Amino acid sequence: MERVSTKHGAILDEQMARESPRLAEAPPGGYGRDVPDGVGSPHGEAFSRFGTYIGLSAFPGDRAALERSARALEAPDDVMRRLSALPDGTVYENVAQVWDASEGRNA
Repeated sequence: MERVSTKHGAILDEQMARESPRLAEAPPGGYGRDVPDGVGSPHGEAFSRFGTYIGLSAFPGDRAALERSARALEAPDDVMRRLSALPDGTVYENVAQVWDASEGRNA
Protein backbone atom coordinates (compact mmCIF):
# COMPACT_ATOMS: atom_id res chain seq x y z
CA MET A 1 0.00 0.00 0.00
CA GLU A 2 1.36 3.38 -1.03
CA ARG A 3 1.41 5.98 1.70
CA VAL A 4 0.12 9.37 0.59
CA SER A 5 1.09 12.33 2.68
CA THR A 6 -1.66 14.87 3.31
CA LYS A 7 -1.61 18.06 5.24
CA HIS A 8 -4.88 17.61 7.11
CA GLY A 9 -5.70 13.91 7.10
CA ALA A 10 -7.86 11.89 4.75
CA ILE A 11 -11.26 12.81 6.20
CA LEU A 12 -10.59 16.55 6.35
CA ASP A 13 -8.96 16.51 2.90
CA GLU A 14 -12.08 14.85 1.45
CA GLN A 15 -14.35 17.38 3.15
CA MET A 16 -12.24 20.28 1.89
CA ALA A 17 -12.29 18.85 -1.64
CA ARG A 18 -16.11 18.69 -1.55
CA GLU A 19 -16.37 22.26 -0.25
CA SER A 20 -13.75 23.90 -2.47
CA PRO A 21 -16.04 24.37 -5.51
CA ARG A 22 -18.39 26.39 -3.30
CA LEU A 23 -15.57 28.69 -2.28
CA ALA A 24 -15.17 29.83 -5.89
CA GLU A 25 -18.83 30.86 -6.20
CA ALA A 26 -19.84 34.49 -5.88
CA PRO A 27 -21.90 35.41 -2.82
CA PRO A 28 -25.68 35.92 -3.21
CA GLY A 29 -26.19 39.09 -5.21
CA GLY A 30 -22.72 38.86 -6.73
CA TYR A 31 -19.77 41.05 -6.03
CA GLY A 32 -21.27 44.12 -7.64
CA ARG A 33 -19.82 46.17 -10.42
CA ASP A 34 -16.15 46.83 -11.07
CA VAL A 35 -14.22 48.95 -8.61
CA PRO A 36 -14.87 52.62 -9.41
CA ASP A 37 -12.01 54.20 -11.34
CA GLY A 38 -9.91 51.06 -10.87
CA VAL A 39 -7.70 49.68 -8.17
CA GLY A 40 -5.06 52.12 -7.03
CA SER A 41 -7.11 55.22 -7.83
CA PRO A 42 -8.30 57.37 -4.91
CA HIS A 43 -11.92 56.30 -5.51
CA GLY A 44 -10.95 52.66 -5.91
CA GLU A 45 -8.97 52.73 -2.68
CA ALA A 46 -11.84 54.45 -0.84
CA PHE A 47 -14.29 51.84 -2.16
CA SER A 48 -11.99 49.01 -1.11
CA ARG A 49 -11.49 50.46 2.38
CA PHE A 50 -15.24 50.97 2.79
CA GLY A 51 -15.97 47.39 1.73
CA THR A 52 -13.56 45.90 4.25
CA TYR A 53 -15.85 47.03 7.07
CA ILE A 54 -18.99 45.31 5.75
CA GLY A 55 -19.03 41.54 6.03
CA LEU A 56 -20.53 39.44 3.23
CA SER A 57 -22.89 37.90 5.77
CA ALA A 58 -24.67 41.29 5.98
CA PHE A 59 -26.00 40.83 2.43
CA PRO A 60 -28.68 41.06 1.40
CA GLY A 61 -29.30 43.55 4.17
CA ASP A 62 -30.78 46.85 5.17
CA ARG A 63 -29.12 49.74 6.97
CA ALA A 64 -29.46 48.08 10.40
CA ALA A 65 -27.79 44.85 9.20
CA LEU A 66 -24.98 46.79 7.54
CA GLU A 67 -24.41 48.88 10.68
CA ARG A 68 -24.29 45.74 12.86
CA SER A 69 -21.72 44.18 10.56
CA ALA A 70 -19.63 47.35 10.45
CA ARG A 71 -19.66 47.67 14.26
CA ALA A 72 -18.58 44.04 14.60
CA LEU A 73 -15.68 44.77 12.23
CA GLU A 74 -14.80 47.92 14.21
CA ALA A 75 -15.49 50.32 11.36
CA PRO A 76 -14.16 53.85 11.75
CA ASP A 77 -16.49 56.80 12.28
CA ASP A 78 -16.54 57.90 8.63
CA VAL A 79 -17.83 54.48 7.51
CA MET A 80 -20.44 54.42 10.28
CA ARG A 81 -21.61 57.93 9.27
CA ARG A 82 -22.07 56.81 5.66
CA LEU A 83 -24.08 53.79 6.77
CA SER A 84 -26.23 55.75 9.21
CA ALA A 85 -27.17 58.15 6.39
CA LEU A 86 -28.63 55.35 4.25
CA PRO A 87 -32.41 55.37 3.85
CA ASP A 88 -34.34 53.08 6.17
CA GLY A 89 -36.07 50.08 4.62
CA THR A 90 -33.87 49.69 1.53
CA VAL A 91 -32.25 46.29 1.12
CA TYR A 92 -28.82 46.18 -0.51
CA GLU A 93 -27.46 43.16 -2.38
CA ASN A 94 -23.75 44.05 -2.35
CA VAL A 95 -21.14 46.60 -1.27
CA ALA A 96 -21.30 48.45 -4.59
CA GLN A 97 -24.98 49.24 -4.05
CA VAL A 98 -24.25 50.51 -0.55
CA TRP A 99 -21.31 52.55 -1.84
CA ASP A 100 -23.42 54.16 -4.56
CA ALA A 101 -26.30 54.85 -2.17
CA SER A 102 -23.90 56.47 0.29
CA GLU A 103 -22.54 58.66 -2.52
CA GLY A 104 -19.28 56.75 -2.53
CA ARG A 105 -18.53 57.79 -6.09
CA ASN A 106 -18.10 61.30 -4.76
CA ALA A 107 -15.84 60.31 -1.87
